[in-house]
Amino acid sequence: MDTHLDNYLDGARKMADAIITNIVFMGQVPAPTGEEGERVALFMERLSQFQVDECTTDSFNNPIAIIHGSSRQKPPIFVVAHMDTAFSKEVDHNYTVEPNTIGGAGITDNALGVGILLSLPGILRRLELVFESDIVLAGVTQSIGKGNLRGIRHLLKSWPTPIRGAICIESGELGRLNFYSDAMVRCEIICRIPASQRVYGQHQSNAILVLNQAINKILDIESPLPSKTRIIFGTISGGLKHGQIPYKAALGLEIRSDSGKTVTRLFAEIKSILDALALKLSVELDLKTVSNVRATRLEETHPLVRAAVSILHALGIRPVMGPSESELSIFLSHGIPALTLGISHGTGYQTAQAAMQIDPIFKGIAQVVGVLKAIDSGVCDG
Repeated sequence: MDTHLDNYLDGARKMADAIITNIVFMGQVPAPTGEEGERVALFMERLSQFQVDECTTDSFNNPIAIIHGSSRQKPPIFVVAHMDTAFSKEVDHNYTVEPNTIGGAGITDNALGVGILLSLPGILRRLELVFESDIVLAGVTQSIGKGNLRGIRHLLKSWPTPIRGAICIESGELGRLNFYSDAMVRCEIICRIPASQRVYGQHQSNAILVLNQAINKILDIESPLPSKTRIIFGTISGGLKHGQIPYKAALGLEIRSDSGKTVTRLFAEIKSILDALALKLSVELDLKTVSNVRATRLEETHPLVRAAVSILHALGIRPVMGPSESELSIFLSHGIPALTLGISHGTGYQTAQAAMQIDPIFKGIAQVVGVLKAIDSGVCDG
């Protein structure tokens, strides 16, 4: 293994207790999208103890810490992790630390990532690393689901200087190496049955059955779909009890493709299907956009991608490449070279019983530090 990476790995292991403490502290504070304030406050409180050079929040309540570099001429390097999770405040957020795992609601998305971001000032200080660029550590709010990446959109829109490069941290999986984003639209179809159609026993009066018809018609669109294009039905909800016909139901879906034009066309076709079905059945069918990103990418030959692959291989990590419709897409759309990296291996993703392995975390940290040093050495400057 590269001597520097070996040192990074060893330094991270020596800080295991502090790192695990930060992960647990962050994870045990609920942070549903749009309600991250309590987690942001704790994040800022702990950051202020780590002697960063600047510590503040922006007008969107994104917490930001800056570690000054040695050169005023070099643009800053960003490291970001989204603060919000999909779990409401009513969900139990008590974490359990076992010899090999940390478990609890939101640990896989993205409490572990936030804990690592919070730990970076101490890790870099222990490693006695000096960078030419300022290192900007940013926790971003209102990221997932209906948040539609508002935190990172606001941060980059308002940032006053060029940005040299960026790393987006996600809890898992270790080996994840994202350097491009597909075009994507997440939608919600709301079906409402008007009072005039609420006739017991007739199929058209059942909101869930109307959505079932909509699903079947959407599935008939240009089957099979173009390569690298998918329509994913992710959620369905509606009804009050088993024996009562539902008059309102909702369907969540995602259109994803490497072609933005294909996503736009499919969205329009789905809208036409819903309009026709609503007219035929005398019901209300509304199509709402929840979030969207454009297709954008680095090439596999970009020096940042090549450097990251080399670092992962040196750490004995097999890179798994794929798209990420996350903060990465916003950096890339601004012309800023960026990657998304996973920190460890997890189980129970998207459940309150999720867990992350402890031992791989230290390799995950070493890769982040290695990529930081690669960006500071100039791999994004061409």
